[in-house]
Amino acid sequence: MGATWRMWIALPEEAARRAMNILADRFAELPVAAFESDGGQWTVEVSFASGAERKAVLAALRDTVGEPVPAAVFEKTRPQDWVAASLAGLPPVQVGRFVVHGAHDRGKVGANQIGIEIEAALAFGTGHHGTTRGCLAAIERHGKTRRPRRVLDVGTGTGVLAIAAARAFRRPVAAGDFDPVAVATARANVRMNRAGSFVRVVQALSVNAPAIRAGAPYDFVLANILLPVLQRLARLLRTLLARRATVVLSGLLPEHAGAAVAAFRAQGLTLIRRETLEGWTTLTLAR
Repeated sequence: MGATWRMWIALPEEAARRAMNILADRFAELPVAAFESDGGQWTVEVSFASGAERKAVLAALRDTVGEPVPAAVFEKTRPQDWVAASLAGLPPVQVGRFVVHGAHDRGKVGANQIGIEIEAALAFGTGHHGTTRGCLAAIERHGKTRRPRRVLDVGTGTGVLAIAAARAFRRPVAAGDFDPVAVATARANVRMNRAGSFVRVVQALSVNAPAIRAGAPYDFVLANILLPVLQRLARLLRTLLARRATVVLSGLLPEHAGAAVAAFRAQGLTLIRRETLEGWTTLTLAR
């Protein structure tokens, strides 16, 4: 691995949280963290290797905090496994019964909790992002009243949502992603969490792929992806849904939620819940 650079920038709490979420969403392969520092400020930190990445990170910050961007500090560091170094210091994330954690926190999972172990990987979804937490909360709520027969996780990333659904519902889960790195990562995490008897991870460019259609109809669907993709998928997803299906959408900025609802309302779904965590909105819809 070549030279590694680290950048950090001090921002007010709200701006720091938003910057962390935007950076984590745009640069899933880079480690991003935010933590409270002195004087009521927060520090956002990101590591990268090239000048092109430096320019892209600064452009993302401009989109987040506007001009002028507060002074950022750059430091050259030794080559290392960026993602492992970043995730090693992250605390477990608890959402209802779910506790998403790394191997170093395995012993912190209680007897009545559902532990999901997610290790460092070049795929998005450690449980710390507001979109993932929103989906975990939706799974937890749904499981209190209904037990779906078949589950679909679109854009599975690390597989954390597919694993959570499998552990909560004990039902078959199809988990799809177009990225071969994400597919390999999700399969490894499924095995590590002993969910292989329920979760089938497939590489698919679309929900119209035969490997996804083979499991239809689905009565619980998770789609933690960005608005343009959700809008394109709405019509195809409808053809995979059971009569009383529930669909959970995330990866949405609050101002994008209305457009997502409109796309799925046109396919016969009704909004039943909207929740915003750390600047990201999760929608639950029913057919």
